[in-house]
Amino acid sequence: MAIKFGTDGWRAVIADEYTFENLRKISKATAIAFEKHPKITNGIVIGYDTRFLSKEFAECSAEVFAGHGVKVMLTDTFVTTPTVSLLSRDKNLAYGVMITSSHNPAKYNGFKLKDEFGGSMGTDHLSLVEKALEESGDFEYGRKTFEEHVKEGMIKYFSGKDYYRNTLEQKIDTVSINRSGLRIIYDAMYGSGQGMMDGIIAFHPLRNEVNPSFGGSSPEPVLKNLSLISEELKSGSFDIGIVTDGDADRIAIFDENGNFVDAQKTFALLLTYLIEEKKMTGSVVRGFSSSELIKKICDNYGLKLYTVPIGFKYISELMIKEDILIGAEESGGIGLKNHLPERDGIFNGMMFSEMLAVKKKKMSTLLSEIERKYGKFYYKRIDQHLSSNDQKSELINLTSTLKEVAGLKVSGVDSLDGCKLLFDNGWLLVRASGTEPLLRIYTETFDTDLTKEILEDIIRKFKL
Repeated sequence: MAIKFGTDGWRAVIADEYTFENLRKISKATAIAFEKHPKITNGIVIGYDTRFLSKEFAECSAEVFAGHGVKVMLTDTFVTTPTVSLLSRDKNLAYGVMITSSHNPAKYNGFKLKDEFGGSMGTDHLSLVEKALEESGDFEYGRKTFEEHVKEGMIKYFSGKDYYRNTLEQKIDTVSINRSGLRIIYDAMYGSGQGMMDGIIAFHPLRNEVNPSFGGSSPEPVLKNLSLISEELKSGSFDIGIVTDGDADRIAIFDENGNFVDAQKTFALLLTYLIEEKKMTGSVVRGFSSSELIKKICDNYGLKLYTVPIGFKYISELMIKEDILIGAEESGGIGLKNHLPERDGIFNGMMFSEMLAVKKKKMSTLLSEIERKYGKFYYKRIDQHLSSNDQKSELINLTSTLKEVAGLKVSGVDSLDGCKLLFDNGWLLVRASGTEPLLRIYTETFDTDLTKEILEDIIRKFKL
């Protein structure tokens, strides 16, 4: 079986492809690929989320690394993926490993790699791991047990949660948040964001216990999974709703009325706050499926804007190389200059809380101000399951030949990632999932909401 990295790490179904044996293989291949890393003598960090067997998988991986002579800092409980990124950078380690499948359904688990700078590991480095997997054949894993490695000091436990919480208190204006009386509700979606904000700011928790089945839903912060927090907010008892996914690197935000604030608008709000209130500088990087609203804001403030393929690793790579103020993607991932070149749902949720406390305005008011200044932008995405992976490339090729969609004339085509059709008043993007027989279809229109018509017409054209 070929183990391949997708958009953000390797993910597979537990007990099918995601087995202890395959985890040993990818851990050993990673150790081999980076055995000459200049920081390898400092060791690595391994963390894990709340999924079924994640702790045991993390211990298995740590045993393999230690058996290869790599010192391992193993978190003493479940942590968020950004915690692993933070430790990798701040402790001067070679890289970090996170056992998680992020927002995928409960039957999945995964293996994420974080680089020495605290960002998502780039494609060039990930290819080294895949090459080691292909070339090395059968691996020798060492003869010592996990307990023996702990006893000898090759594996050491570390309180990653405490370290992360201390970082929050240093970087976020918690004094303003707590003095403001802001009423915050936070949905952990049974994920590893639990306990990260406890005792730092006041909030009302939802789905704040370990449940490896995630209550029968996927821990993905998209609207269909978030009726619970929306209903709570409609009671009028809260000012902001914060949701993080399974490993708490992505975020969703609700306003005080229980309305979902899509990732395009959260990007716009945070960008505006960093410029106007915090007086921060730098360029901006967005994923290929992000809104043109971001371009309008950048044009208004004279900021350089980069557009990269979808996948936060591309944003991370640029944040490490350039002076980037903020990098964000359509799926709720945001990285900030004063924190990490990486997504961090908990940190960003607290930044939104700080924004409301400092500006002393409702979330709905801030959204209305953005709309009055830059106009209306309508954005939708659907995921279309296919019968086979072969269909993905066929339908993307078909998209590139279209001259119109829903009566809108195609004025240009951009193939940076998938196929994006440009209209005078919007765009349509069709791209393939890197891990499933799935098409992701995005569209945005300006001033007039034509998103439903565009999506319905493209589905008709695809005969799905």
